[in-house]
Formats: sequence, C-alpha cells, structure tokens
Amino acid sequence: MSQLYRVAVAGCGQMANTWIEYAKSREDTEIVALVDLHRDAAQRMAVKHQLKAGVYTELAQAIQEQDANLVFDVTVPSSHFEVAAVGLQSGCHVFAEKPLAESMKDCLQVVRLSQSTGRSHAVMQNRRFDPRIRSLRRLIEDGTIGKPGFIGADFFIGPHFGGFRDSMDSPLLMDMAIHTFDQARFIMGADAVTVYCEEFNPPGSWYAGQAGAVCIFTMSDGSVFNYRGLWCAEGAPTSWEASWRITGEYGTAMWDGTDEPYAEVVGRDGEDGGFLRKSTRIAAPEVFMDHTFHNGCLDEMFNSLKESRAAETHCEDNSRSMAMVLGAIESARTGRRVNLSDMMKG
Repeated sequence: MSQLYRVAVAGCGQMANTWIEYAKSREDTEIVALVDLHRDAAQRMAVKHQLKAGVYTELAQAIQEQDANLVFDVTVPSSHFEVAAVGLQSGCHVFAEKPLAESMKDCLQVVRLSQSTGRSHAVMQNRRFDPRIRSLRRLIEDGTIGKPGFIGADFFIGPHFGGFRDSMDSPLLMDMAIHTFDQARFIMGADAVTVYCEEFNPPGSWYAGQAGAVCIFTMSDGSVFNYRGLWCAEGAPTSWEASWRITGEYGTAMWDGTDEPYAEVVGRDGEDGGFLRKSTRIAAPEVFMDHTFHNGCLDEMFNSLKESRAAETHCEDNSRSMAMVLGAIESARTGRRVNLSDMMKG
C-alpha cells in the first residue's frame, strides 16, 4: 500500500489554488489542514475547493492535530524560513514556493534542518519543467555548439501585481530573478562562482525598491552569464521564460522563451572558411513531459519521496541559485564583485 500524504497547506492566497487543485488530483494525497494568518481566508479556501480540512492560524497546531506529514508552503517570501523550520521540526516534508528564504543564513539553516531531521525540503522552480528549456539544455549537453563561453538572458516585463512586491527593496532580484538564475544553472549544468551587479529603479517604475538589474556571473565551467532584467518594462515584453543566447566554440544556441530553441553552427574543420563563416541551423531535440511547469515540478517532488532520493529542486541544490540572488543584491549594495563560495559558508 502506498503512503498517504496528509497535507497542511500554509498560506491561502491565490497561488494556493494551483497547489490544492494538484493535490486533489492525486489518489495518495489528502489535504487535512488549511493555515493562514487570516482564518477567513482559510475558510474561504475550504469552501471553494469543497474540503473538509481543519482551518487554523498556527501551522504547528495544524500539523499536530491533523497528523500531517507534508506541508505545502505557499506563504509570502518573508515567512518561508519560519514555515520550513516548523514543518521540518514537526516531522513533515516541506514543498515550498520560491524563494527558499530571504537570507543566505536562513537558506543554509533550512538545508541543515532538512539533513538533521531526515525530511525533504524542495522548492518550486517551475521553469525547469518546460519541455523547451530541456530541449535547450540537450543542445548544450550534446555538444552541438561545442564548449560554451557565454550565456545571456534578457527579461523585460511590466506586471502590475500590487501587494507585497511593490514595497520590496529588490523586487526583481528577490521575487523573479531566482527563476532565470536557476534556469541558467540548469541549462549549463554549472554553478555561479562570482557576481557583479548594478541594481536600479528607472523612471516610470511603480515599485518602491530596485526594479532593474544587470548582473555578470562567472560560472564553474568557465563561462560568463550576463543577466539583464527590468520588472517595470512597458511594451515589447520578453517571454516570462526570458530570452536566451548561448555561444560556444562552434555556434550559438537560441531560445526566445516562446518558440522552440535551435542552434546555428559552423563547420568544425574550418573548411567553410571566409570572413563570416556560413552556419547551419539545427533544431533542438524534442522533449516530452506528462506534466509541465507547476504540476511537473510537483510530480518530481512527490516522485522523490516515493523513490527515497533528493528532488531535483531540493533545498541543497536550490541554495546555490539563492546564492546568485543574494550575492547579486550584496554586490549592488557594496559596489563590489562578490565571491559566492563565501556566501555558501553562511
């Protein structure tokens, strides 16, 4: 008989709907508690999804009274460390929305708690579970463009969310750039080593904090990753998945975040010569997935528990993406290049 996952959902805002709908689709999963600082929000969620779950304002009480063994953390970023600590120390696995936590110290403490309790903590990095980004990764893994030397990602979108993002100090880097930084690590199969960042808030911005950033990362494979982003860009938006260019020894891989990725490569023997060598376009290999984005990531999280292994987005791995975020913020604050290995020491 397969294990029954008894889920306490922490945070009953809009995003919780996606997590709850997914859980309801699984025969091995039951939502037993809904937790929110505002009890009426939890009650509304219970009614909306026709759940018989208990309604609480305290996560520890919910876990104990409902014998929960899994926590969905769908709270605001400032609550992620506390929810992780309570869940893990109460004997639950924790699946959480990004970011892992708001400081490197807290990120690394979550990793230690996961290790000491023997419970899994995995982070929602839904962009990894897009067949197109996996196709792009295959182009790099297969050596189609040779050894990469440069990876660039542009992200220019102007969403008017309202709410907590408008008052964050670094809304782009802390709330959104984690996706693109994690994508870069995933595509390249490499970690960031150093970062230099300039953060700014341009005219017309509706954010109190810095809504723009330009970052230069050196990567563990020797390549350079350049990120350019603006969270208040009106007109001509990029994809939410960003626009990518990866240049290697023999060519360039491209993905606009909307269509299928591809590469343009030149001959490796130099026979096609000339001032500008003729390139050949190569389509990325097709990748098929049963579920994508949020549901694909949740599939991976649950599968990791069944198979007694770390999830692809386990907190230990995700802490390396968070080091990129927090290192970039530190670089912008100090005006200096930051060594990310120092960040990972806590």
